Amino acid sequence: MNTAIFLDRDGVLIEDVHLLTDPRDIRIMEGVPHALQCLRKAGFRLIVISNQTVVARGLLTEHEVCAINSKMIHLLDKAGGGRLDGFYFCPHHPNATLPNYRIACDCRKPRPGLLLRAAREHGLSMSDSFTVGDRITDIIAGARAGCRTVLVQTGKHKLPPIETMDPLIDSVQPDYICINLNAAAKWILKI
Repeated sequence: MNTAIFLDRDGVLIEDVHLLTDPRDIRIMEGVPHALQCLRKAGFRLIVISNQTVVARGLLTEHEVCAINSKMIHLLDKAGGGRLDGFYFCPHHPNATLPNYRIACDCRKPRPGLLLRAAREHGLSMSDSFTVGDRITDIIAGARAGCRTVLVQTGKHKLPPIETMDPLIDSVQPDYICINLNAAAKWILKI
């Protein structure tokens, strides 16, 4: 089976600027291109899993989020990080400004819907895959999907959890905690 690293976008790959709506604000985090190179070389697929409430709030369309993601992919490639194997995002929010996006979906983290969809589409072994995120909701989603999890302390890891439809599971803890994606990659590659 194939294995993957499921990566949160904001606070893991790029700086979390809170509600990213302008591609000019994309800043690749230090060490990310090198970490992606190492993980890809080890045979992992690299898949981004991200909540994008900017859509539910009416700040961007889904198409505009895809344009921002394309710009990020271009910047990562230009910096030596290479390609990503997939990009999945949830446009929903429990209290969305736009009623069409105010639904109880299975794709908004901490629910594992996007990870499971990516696993089906890419033929992935979840027990051999990892989720890397900067929020406890990333960790819970990864654990629910059957992955090992890494919490990086580069984004909003100390802030209160995001708003969810489900109560958060206090017993879920990351398998590893580190300072950034580069440190996460080193730990993953030792296992």
